[in-house]
Amino acid sequence: MGSMPLATRNGMSTNWSRLVRFVAAEDKKEYIGEPIDSKIDIGAALASHETLQIRVFTSTSILSPTAQPTSTILTVQALLPPLTKSEVGTIRCIGLNYRNHAKEMNMELPTHPTLFFKPSTCLGAPNAPLVIPWQATDAQADYEAELAIIIGRAARNVSREEAMDYVLGYTCSNDVTARKHQFHGAQWGFGKGFDGFAPMGPCIVSAQSIPDPGAIELKAVLNGETMQQSLAADMIFSIPEIVAYLSQGTTLEAGTVVMTGTPHGIGVSKSPQVFLKERDDLRIVMSHGLGSLVSEIVYEEGPLKE
Repeated sequence: MGSMPLATRNGMSTNWSRLVRFVAAEDKKEYIGEPIDSKIDIGAALASHETLQIRVFTSTSILSPTAQPTSTILTVQALLPPLTKSEVGTIRCIGLNYRNHAKEMNMELPTHPTLFFKPSTCLGAPNAPLVIPWQATDAQADYEAELAIIIGRAARNVSREEAMDYVLGYTCSNDVTARKHQFHGAQWGFGKGFDGFAPMGPCIVSAQSIPDPGAIELKAVLNGETMQQSLAADMIFSIPEIVAYLSQGTTLEAGTVVMTGTPHGIGVSKSPQVFLKERDDLRIVMSHGLGSLVSEIVYEEGPLKE
């Protein structure tokens, strides 16, 4: 059996700081690897048609504990989400987890994390169209910038103190929401569960390289205008608290993604309200190397009406 990397209280130990999953321009195959330029904003660079060079690793999965860098350098043709749909499984989401967001929604602070789920079919790629299905193109599709955590090894009944030992890294995500559908029922899964409603990427940053995830800055930028801006420190429930809570009586398999809630500034809370329109340029931007999750909004055509 292969050995699993040792863990630290900042996160699991890795031999990389930042990984991307991508299709190479040279042979059209899928790879994982580390950008040659350690400072580059991967998503913004690709959106500007810059050449992205990646040092290829031996595995095709970021979850592999034995993945090693090689001498091969390839060029990105297309970015992929850090994980596949099968690796992600069901995406866990924490609602109402920022103090200022609770304030803008006029809601009391929760005493326990609010959990809902997105199916794996919500997973969307970075620097790719974000397709709004025709059922939500009537001025209701909203953005929610969220820091996502990726579990690196199976976790069950872990304590808050040891929770970070199971966190592999962080990535940008967007909890896209069809507001009318969300509020039609007591549960949120339908309005938040449409295909592609959880874009993720452009990379995963190792948890061990960010000693204080509360220092991560999150922004949602719509057509160049900053709509959301907050530090992750505004979370009501911290990352260790979330991981520990979700693991009680429940196995969080390697590859599990947890979207940790959105800061204040969502479109539905603005006056006037702001919703995603066709051809909008939406960017979820985060500090500490996470970069920009870039999405072009595309409206799906609906059925012809007589």
